[in-house]
Amino acid sequence: MYKLVTVDLDGTMLTRRGIITEGTKNAIKNTMEKGIDVIIASGRPIDSIKTIAKEIGSKNYFIAGNGALIYDIKKDEVIYEKILDKKKVLEIAEICEKNNITYNIYTQKTIIADKLKYNVLYYYKENLNKKEELKTNITIVNNIKEYVEKSENEKFLKITICDESKLIFNSIIKKINAISGVKAMDVYHATRKTIKQGTEDVNIEYYYTEISLKDVDKWDAIKYLLNKLNINENEIVSIGDNINDKEMIENAGLGVAMGQSMPEIKRIADYVTNDNENEGVKNVLEIYC
Repeated sequence: MYKLVTVDLDGTMLTRRGIITEGTKNAIKNTMEKGIDVIIASGRPIDSIKTIAKEIGSKNYFIAGNGALIYDIKKDEVIYEKILDKKKVLEIAEICEKNNITYNIYTQKTIIADKLKYNVLYYYKENLNKKEELKTNITIVNNIKEYVEKSENEKFLKITICDESKLIFNSIIKKINAISGVKAMDVYHATRKTIKQGTEDVNIEYYYTEISLKDVDKWDAIKYLLNKLNINENEIVSIGDNINDKEMIENAGLGVAMGQSMPEIKRIADYVTNDNENEGVKNVLEIYC
C-alpha cells in the first residue's frame, strides 16, 4: 500500500492555464481521506506553492525550488534547504547579461525579474485570477544584478534562463555548466504555455532551464522526508512530466509520467497517465490510491 504521493505542479497537477480541475481536487481529497498524504514537489517558490497547497487541502509539507527546500506548513518554517550563494548567483547573472539572455532568480519568497516575459509573464497572468493573498510574489527591478548585490539575508533557490533561440540557449548552457558547484537542467524541447490576452488564448513557446546547486533535486528532498516520516521508498508514488522530475519518477515505488512528457521520462516511468489537460493526476490516484 502506498503512504505518500509527491506531485509536480506545472505540466502535471496544473493545466496549461494554471488551474486544478475539480475532478483532480476531489481525487486528491479522497486519497488523503484514506490516510495517504499528497505533497507538492515543484520548482516554484514558497508563496506560490502555499496557495496551491491550501487549495488542494495539503497541510503537512511541500518541496520548493526543485528540491532546494522543504517547507513545514503546520510550523510555517523551512526544515531543509540547499541554496545558491550570492557569489554564484552573480557569476551566472554576469554571463546572462553579457549574452543578452533573459533570466530570473527564485528566492524563498519571490521571483526577481527585470521584465514580464516567458515564465514570469505566465505567473503574472495566473495572478490576475487570484486574490491578493494567493498571488505568486514577483519583484520587477531595473537591474537584477545590482538588486542581488545590495540584497541582505536573501536565500537563492535557483535561477531560470529562457530564450526562443535554441542556438543561443545551448551556448549559454555550456557556459553555465563550466561553473563549478552548479548544474543546469537538461532541456530537449521547448516549453509551451497558454496565457490569456484579452478574450483570446495565446500560446507562448521558449527554451527553458533551471540552475541550482549540483546536489539539488526533488528526489533528495523526498528522501529526507521519507526518513523523517518513516516511509520506505517503495511506498511512495511520484508524478511528474519534465526532466526535473526524472530522479523522483525513477526512484519512487511507483513512478508516473504525464501523457505529454518527453520520451526519456516516459521510458523510466512505471506508468504513463493522461496528459495534464485530461486529468492525468486524477487518473493515477483513482487507480493506485
